[in-house]
Amino acid sequence: MSLPIFSEERRKWWTLGAVSFGLFMIMLDNTVVNVALPSVQEDLGASLSELQWIVTGYALSFAALMLVGGKLADAYGRRLIFIIGIAVFTAASLWCGLADSGSMLISARIVQGAGAALMNPATLSIIAATFAPKERGMAIGIWAGTAALALAIGPLVGGLLTEHLSWHWIFFVNIPVGIVAIAASLLLIQESKDETHVSLDLPGLATSALGLFALTYGLIEANTYGWTSARIVGSFVVSVVSLASFVQIERRRRSPMLDLTLFRSSTYVGANVAMLLVALAMFGVFFFVSLYMQNVLGYSAVQAGAAFLPMTVLIIIVAPLAGKASDRYGSRWLMTIGMVLLGVQLLYLSQLGTDATFWNLLPGFLFGGLGMSLTMTPTAAAATRAVPVQKAGVGAGVLNAMRQVGGSVGVALMGAIVAAEASGRPGIEGFMAGYERALLVAAFIAFAGSIVAFALVRQEAATEEPAPPMEVAA
Repeated sequence: MSLPIFSEERRKWWTLGAVSFGLFMIMLDNTVVNVALPSVQEDLGASLSELQWIVTGYALSFAALMLVGGKLADAYGRRLIFIIGIAVFTAASLWCGLADSGSMLISARIVQGAGAALMNPATLSIIAATFAPKERGMAIGIWAGTAALALAIGPLVGGLLTEHLSWHWIFFVNIPVGIVAIAASLLLIQESKDETHVSLDLPGLATSALGLFALTYGLIEANTYGWTSARIVGSFVVSVVSLASFVQIERRRRSPMLDLTLFRSSTYVGANVAMLLVALAMFGVFFFVSLYMQNVLGYSAVQAGAAFLPMTVLIIIVAPLAGKASDRYGSRWLMTIGMVLLGVQLLYLSQLGTDATFWNLLPGFLFGGLGMSLTMTPTAAAATRAVPVQKAGVGAGVLNAMRQVGGSVGVALMGAIVAAEASGRPGIEGFMAGYERALLVAAFIAFAGSIVAFALVRQEAATEEPAPPMEVAA
């Protein structure tokens, strides 16, 4: 049921609040675990490989099932799939907190990632179905600010909970949040779905999930096993074959999982490529900037998490404003300028040495906060405006899959660059050589993204069309 006491104008903002509440929980778990890994290792006697899989298992199932989650939301109801995702995620969080072995925690994290994959595309598709195009950018800005806040405070929250309670509480804290999110979703979100859906494309679901899983696995594990190892080459071969099969299946089906005609829109293509490139440039950088602060500058995990807060605060403030500007003026120039600013940030940070202070880091974080705000929000707004509302779930699934794959590529690529440059050099000197080269490559990628945004995204503001009528749940 949904509450009848709200006017339509108020209801949609309460809907955004409910969606953002759930989004905050899943994005927090992307980063909250990392600082607790030493405590997990000591308590459970986990091996280094098991520690890697505690992080990797979540990322793999999250990425592999993103398209599936988007399609299920369109087909069976966005609110329904969102709530199911919250329930799966919350139950898996309880399982994580109760884990008494590394293998048990890995299994729970994989299930947790599956719940997140059901929730994440549904958040954007619910926004697309609830807000008229002329307001969608502002709503997506709040959505992006919520995600940025969760990602940035994850290490800080994880450090505080682990230090003052135990690592179990980084998972137990999700349980009351999940219960409140389910109740809020039932009360505040009206149901909507693709009324043109005929049948579920099971071959498409299977090949897309296998292709994304194999691709993400290969990228994450490439630096561990070697890029030319049989395991990694085999993963990439499976990925290519599966994704090529997926495209062929979708071209021939009357009711495809992913309508390939969506890619006739240069704006949709440009938004997805831009999302891939910004994730590729930035996700690996966040990882290595954190290592730089802790291993070179001597920051604790909590201090490193806190150092990112100025960037986060700027994103929270600017992202909604960038979304509102994209409603009025279109996304093209905002995305272009944003990715240029990200490139400038990366060039600046690459030149810092082993004696940098927080005040030396701060200009880079401010450039990054402004650049991320001007890039991520207008990119998501451009993609959702370029897709018919009835296909919003799978359209959002593609965009989020691009972000996850780009992030995995970024971490693997930056790791390979750092390892290659550090080879033959002692300790900190080797790391700094690799760090500088990795950030320069990331800057080049960001500048390339600005060219893609300018060339492919059409310069148009949102239309005044009202949001389509929704099927209202009893």
